[in-house]
Amino acid sequence: VRVGIIGCGKIAPAYIAGMKDYSFLSVEAVADLDMDRARAFADEHGIARALTVEALLAAPEIEIVVNLTVPKAHAPVNRAILEAGKHAYVEKPLAMNREEAAALLGEARKRNLRLGAAPDTFLGGGIQTCRKLIDDGAIGRPVAATALFACPGHESWHPNPKFYYEQGGGPLWDMGPYYITALVHLLGPATRVSGSAKASYETRTITSQPLAGTVIPVETATHVSGTIDFAGGAMATLLMSFDVWHHNLPRIEIYGTEGSLVVPDPNCFDGEVRLRRAGEESWTTVPLTHRGDIHRGTGVAEMARAIRLDRPHRASGELAAHVVDIMQAFDDSSAQERHIHLAPFDATPAPLPAGLARGELD
Repeated sequence: VRVGIIGCGKIAPAYIAGMKDYSFLSVEAVADLDMDRARAFADEHGIARALTVEALLAAPEIEIVVNLTVPKAHAPVNRAILEAGKHAYVEKPLAMNREEAAALLGEARKRNLRLGAAPDTFLGGGIQTCRKLIDDGAIGRPVAATALFACPGHESWHPNPKFYYEQGGGPLWDMGPYYITALVHLLGPATRVSGSAKASYETRTITSQPLAGTVIPVETATHVSGTIDFAGGAMATLLMSFDVWHHNLPRIEIYGTEGSLVVPDPNCFDGEVRLRRAGEESWTTVPLTHRGDIHRGTGVAEMARAIRLDRPHRASGELAAHVVDIMQAFDDSSAQERHIHLAPFDATPAPLPAGLARGELD
């Protein structure tokens, strides 16, 4: 399957490296608004062609276009990819609001094309092992969960962190997709959200190079907390913050009628899975049942396999749109001071088979 990439920024090398694990994928061309950057990226990574965005979309041999642009460009670039008759896979989030997400799903269906979206980290051994444990009844029926992310922000390390504090940025829209996608994969569809959101500071000062000393306005919530109710009866407590210097919070834990499960970092593909059943005096580390040595770009490969085998793909536009609906519901709930009920969702991804060799997805 021939692939093109739009956007040669910070995340693009990880996709190139990850897609090399799959012999049936071939990255044919890259594009960027900055042609010098596109040419340099192509040369560095051994890609045959650096094209304009328009030329890449017009290239007849390219079947899947991976959209690695900044978040506010995701929806319009996704639409352009679909209108060019190509399957689209986008870095998270799928879109900036539920209306954009729904429109993209409609466009993909109308054209009989695939729409996929990051994160694909839930396909890694860490979360897949947790899914198998839950499905096998290791903790009984899930009744509650926590999903907690906190840091002091990205202006101390990112070379150009301005977009993290624009509309569509912030901890919820930046890191929330990893945590919420993992929760949906483990617990099923969400039905209701209640949340509070605030911006603790009006401005942020960049301390990383090359923009150290630049003051940027904060246009989005930087501390969000609340709850998600799931159709299966579980309720998750969520915290996403760029306002915390230090903490001892876990990342994700699932609590069931017969035990508890520690889920590894959903921003990674591997990690330690720990289980403690009712009545046990200590936690047990559970060996991974699925491969943890996979990388970003696995979602692209899994979608490519699904196209060839004519089956649903797991990192789907439907899943990503459900995550957008959940994230927007936190903002809406805070602004409107009420619970937000979510659109129905029935496309929870199937688990991957256990024991696959590296480079295999079926």
